[in-house]
Amino acid sequence: MKTVQRWVLSFLSAVLMSAGAIAEDKPAKVSLDWATYNPVGMVLKAKGWLEEDLGQDGIAVEWTRSVGGNQSIGLINSGKIHFASTAGSAALVGKLDGAPIKAIYAFSRPEWAALVVPANSPIRTVADLKGKRIAAARGTDPHLLLVRALADHGVSLNDVNIVIMSHTNGKPAMDSGSVDAWAGLDPMMAQAELDGSGRLLFRAAHYNTYGLLNVSTSFAKAHPATVRRVLAAYEKARLWSIEHPGDVIAMLAEASEMPKPVIARQMERTDLSQPVIGTPQRDALIAAGNVLHTLGLVPESVKVTDEVDALIDVSFLPQPAKR
Repeated sequence: MKTVQRWVLSFLSAVLMSAGAIAEDKPAKVSLDWATYNPVGMVLKAKGWLEEDLGQDGIAVEWTRSVGGNQSIGLINSGKIHFASTAGSAALVGKLDGAPIKAIYAFSRPEWAALVVPANSPIRTVADLKGKRIAAARGTDPHLLLVRALADHGVSLNDVNIVIMSHTNGKPAMDSGSVDAWAGLDPMMAQAELDGSGRLLFRAAHYNTYGLLNVSTSFAKAHPATVRRVLAAYEKARLWSIEHPGDVIAMLAEASEMPKPVIARQMERTDLSQPVIGTPQRDALIAAGNVLHTLGLVPESVKVTDEVDALIDVSFLPQPAKR
């Protein structure tokens, strides 16, 4: 922790040293999303630290709620926000669809997706899913995890019936018996565990892409000093979140209208310790892109590695000091 703190202090110092540049690129307003899948962003909004900093230069801060990464990408596309928090897979899909974004920060490494079956289901292995109906939201982390899990266990996509539906409809569909399994997402997945309605059939934390903060390319080009100040505030919120897990759970429970035990289970599998986008995040995005190829959601002509490299921009945060 001391090494990370030294890095953060070094970064904050660099931001302050370049603060004079803000006069050259000062925007009238900075617009960000907030979402229950981004606990660090929620803390930043609640604490008002960004407003305190940017307000000194007359810069307004505006927050817009998002219920999913795809919506956040849409908000950037429409010019409604400058910063969008998404799963890594959603950022990549957005980039491939032409969204003008750069991924600049990893607010979390969550295990927010797994395969779920009813608690009393006879299904015990991924191989048992042959011939079954499985709910999934197209192109999301749970969907990509499902496809990889099937391949790992020798189950063809032709052997199952994937029923495309929203995250919020997945658990009710499983509960009602209209599907046999669900490519689940937290906090609904944690809710299924704790209310006894569901059982996690398959988990693979490394199949989940990271929680990424993305910035509009036009905003980043016009206001680089402001982008760095936003990330400095994010860093403050991230460290505070690590030190105050109970408070984070309370905030998320209130915002999501979920019981605290459900959110506590979700946060058990959420790592906030690695904010810099590096090799692990890049590898996860490339793997996700390859699955999108498999699903036909990305043309074979698209070179996933090139698209991932074009998405990632590490210039706004320094690499942490080596131990």
